[in-house]
Amino acid sequence: MRCLCIIMERSFHGLFPNNDKVVIGMIHLAGRDREERVDRAVKEVMIYKEEGLGGFIVEDYHGDVEDVEAVLEVLSENPTIPMGINVLSNPYLAFDLADDYGASFVQFDTIHASPGSPRNNRRFCEKKYLEMRDRYPKIVVLGGVVFKHVPLTGRTWDEDIRDGVSKCEAIVTTGPGTGIETPLSKLVGFRKIMDEISEGFPLVTGSGVSDLNVRDQLEVADAAIVGSYFKGENTKFPVKRDLVRKLVDNIPYC
Repeated sequence: MRCLCIIMERSFHGLFPNNDKVVIGMIHLAGRDREERVDRAVKEVMIYKEEGLGGFIVEDYHGDVEDVEAVLEVLSENPTIPMGINVLSNPYLAFDLADDYGASFVQFDTIHASPGSPRNNRRFCEKKYLEMRDRYPKIVVLGGVVFKHVPLTGRTWDEDIRDGVSKCEAIVTTGPGTGIETPLSKLVGFRKIMDEISEGFPLVTGSGVSDLNVRDQLEVADAAIVGSYFKGENTKFPVKRDLVRKLVDNIPYC
């Protein structure tokens, strides 16, 4: 039996109705084999739940699609907090998996093609993306805009953000790399533009959040995706409960 997550309308805030500010924990799927990856993922999700995180994302960062599905199969039997999926190797597959296993949302590292980058154009096909959006109208999308490791589009922030707001339920932006803080000035700039387009549209900070900066980051952003910090800055390590607790203790307005 899979988890059934019923959302009346596709809304980021609808996923987390009891949270003013949301922290979403990342599951990187590290481990020596599939059994260890699944076991670790289940334990990490329980830590996230018990320490008060709003949700989690299962990502094939160290594993593969089969690992993602194995984890989803186990986790869907005992639903806890909102579950998301990010399939780096095939982002569109995340929609199908979310529907199959009752995940509430998916993350796309980019929702733009980059005209000057054939690599990124292969990675993002707007036609296919919009087809999946239409096929699964209740699945919330966290869409990457000016995201780490993704080539720039060659457009202004205003143009990218305006396009992004029309194609997802929350915009995620990051610093230049994994574990590198999203500059506060970037978040402030995004927030200003987003409010001019659609006031209060959800903004997510997606890299380098720690106990030392989470308060400042969430004074501007609505949510944070956190992974590296919870693992002592090494994504191959297991989640450390004390680090989760330390960060949660510094979340504003919760």
